Amino acid sequence: MTNYSNPIIERELITALRKPRSLAMQLAPAVVLALLILMRWPTDSQVGLSGLRALDVFRLFAYGLLGTILLLVPAFPAMSIVREKNQGTLALLLNSPLSGHAIYLGKLFGSLGFVFLPLIISLPAAAACYAMGGISLTGDLLALYVVLSLATIQYTTLALLVSTITTNADSALRLTYGSVLAMCVLCVGPYQFVQGWSPGLILTVSEWIRCLSPIPAVMEILEQRDLGAQGLISASGTPLRYCSLAVLTAIGFAVFTLRNLKQTMFDRPRPQGVITDDRSQVGQWVRRGVFLVDPQRRKTSIGPLTNPVMVKEFRSRRFGRVHWLIRLVAFCAMISLGLTWLATTGTFAWGPETIGGIMVVLQIALVVVFTPSLAAGLFSGEHESGGWTLLRMTPLSPGRIMRGKLISVLWTLALLLLATLPGYAVMIWIQPILTQQICYVLVCLVLGSLFALTLSAMVSSFFKRTAPATIVAYAALVLVWGGTMLVWLARDAPFGHETVATALVINPMAAALSVLDVANFGDYELIPSAWWATGILSILCLVVITVQLARFTRPQ
Repeated sequence: MTNYSNPIIERELITALRKPRSLAMQLAPAVVLALLILMRWPTDSQVGLSGLRALDVFRLFAYGLLGTILLLVPAFPAMSIVREKNQGTLALLLNSPLSGHAIYLGKLFGSLGFVFLPLIISLPAAAACYAMGGISLTGDLLALYVVLSLATIQYTTLALLVSTITTNADSALRLTYGSVLAMCVLCVGPYQFVQGWSPGLILTVSEWIRCLSPIPAVMEILEQRDLGAQGLISASGTPLRYCSLAVLTAIGFAVFTLRNLKQTMFDRPRPQGVITDDRSQVGQWVRRGVFLVDPQRRKTSIGPLTNPVMVKEFRSRRFGRVHWLIRLVAFCAMISLGLTWLATTGTFAWGPETIGGIMVVLQIALVVVFTPSLAAGLFSGEHESGGWTLLRMTPLSPGRIMRGKLISVLWTLALLLLATLPGYAVMIWIQPILTQQICYVLVCLVLGSLFALTLSAMVSSFFKRTAPATIVAYAALVLVWGGTMLVWLARDAPFGHETVATALVINPMAAALSVLDVANFGDYELIPSAWWATGILSILCLVVITVQLARFTRPQ
């Protein structure tokens, strides 16, 4: 090893590449992308002169690669520093001759060396797209890889920042994926409300906020209409704006991480706080509303008919505490009511299908973000902490243990779904003819939540540690729902109507959007087939969980 080499880079790469699941995570996306191109490769020795066929395949390839980056990139760097902190090796690194900058650069380049592998492995598939013709080497292919490379760097630096401020791998993964979702999806929201306005400060700010997401930049490179555009004119120059913001945000994340990455990060005194009576009258009322349910109060005894495992999950899981759920439910309820009010007052020329589609996407996004983080540790967390041995010593049956754990997450998901019911209720009150459609939408969302819960819990039963279980649960859920949306994006090229309809059957979001007759979804009749498919898959996951619990509780 030379004097100029960084030992942390080599250690990070070797640690990541030695794991068998890392090889599968790297090769699986490349194999899927290659198969998609092979399915559309010309077999009659003829190439379309218009290039539309090649452009359709290139769009499918680009969206698949973007989804791969959003799913796989945050996982490894999010656990890089917090894992060192929990194992006690971070303190040794900070006391070593290596400076904080050297430690951070080692972590950064080690993580980038691992997360850049999907981009490198996808180059043969990209070359095949270029060989089909119809796309430009610099304007399309090179621009796409520049945007995706900057997105990889941006989310890696974000994950490392989150890894320094969290205390365990579970919270690091949850916060990282939530931040990535906010930067990719929620940043696009403000522009959807103000597009079409006369030029001004609000429109300019919303355009720049939208450019924090790589999705509009990729769509402009692929020569598609802007995401959710209203009218005939949409903003251009998005890729260049995104590249500038990605570089600036990556530098900002790196600076904040370096400020935290020092020996004093272990010496964080708790704030002294302020007595409620010393606050202003408004502050006192706000505090009483926020802490309407205080988890620090003395708990009552567990009733004879109450499942003790459910109570244990609620009291030991931080996010399961009621005051956090009340805040989240209130936030979602205000968003749904705000969207409905804007539509009914005529502020925006949106129909009920557009408002309903936005609320459906919001609910599914919440389910995708929170369900794996809550359910992936139901069984793997017990093995990791040694609590499963204590559960086996209790007189509780495997069925009661499973019901207690699943119900604890089910209550949380029920609150998330109930949060947007006021918006649907206002829509029904204004247009009673939508009652049946909204009821069908709610059934789709309930079944989708049950499937996400059972799938994540089933994944948890196969792992002994929570962090890999959480990553696999996110990957499985995004693969099932996001993969079907990729098939929908490739409708008519290369997939036909029947193939797309068959793929969308297991996607409750697509079923809800088809019920609402959202654009490009109303052509597919997914009800009641989607209900049966989602219900059967949920039952199969429950059967697997039951078999796994029977194996765990078997006398040794």
